[in-house]
Parts: sequence; C-alpha cells; structure tokens
Amino acid sequence: MDTKAALAALAALAQDSRLAVFRLLVQAGPSGLAATRIAAHLDIAPSSLSFHLKELTHAGLLAARQDGRFVIYSARVEAMNGLVGFLTENCCGGVPCGPAPSACAPQQPVDRPTPPSRISP
Repeated sequence: MDTKAALAALAALAQDSRLAVFRLLVQAGPSGLAATRIAAHLDIAPSSLSFHLKELTHAGLLAARQDGRFVIYSARVEAMNGLVGFLTENCCGGVPCGPAPSACAPQQPVDRPTPPSRISP
C-alpha cells in the first residue's frame, strides 16, 4: 500500500460511524451484510449509512455486490492487511518482532475489551 492509499483509508476510518461499520463488517466475514442489516445493527439512518458506505468503498476498504434487490457489503481484508502492513513495515527498525519481549511489545498485559460475538449475515 502506498502513502496516498493509506491516508485515504485512515481518513475514512477516522469517524465513529464509519469505524463501527468497518468493524461490524470485519466481524461478519466474507459473506458481508446488506445495508439494511448494517443500519439495524448500528442504529444509523439509511441516508447517513449510504454516505458512510460510499466513503469506505471509495477508500478501498469495502466491497459491494448485488444479491437480488440487496447490495451486500463486506470488508476488504486484503486492504485492511495492507494498511496494517503499511503502518508496521518499519517496526523495530527492521528487526522482526516476535513473541519474546522487545521494544515493540508491551511489557505489561494490555487491557483489551472483550470482542463482540460474531454477527450472522
């Protein structure tokens, strides 16, 4: 991923609703969710959701496919992995980070929220 694509992805994710949509679609997996299901899960008005889905799609983070009368959205995992790779490609000065403690690894356990349960399509 190049800098311009990374900036577009980060800008798209730098908003509460869009980040929530992306995280929901990551949880939903490759089968994705219809826009109506996304709106219901996140309690976002359809007009607002349409705007957010467009922004995430233009940033390359979502794929859309037609399924009958529905548009199904799914997270583009390769784009997500590309962004994470771009952000971490120079981690630890080029020395591979491993499970052993290093300058990059936190020395104390990090409090992380419990991930939500998997969403069915």
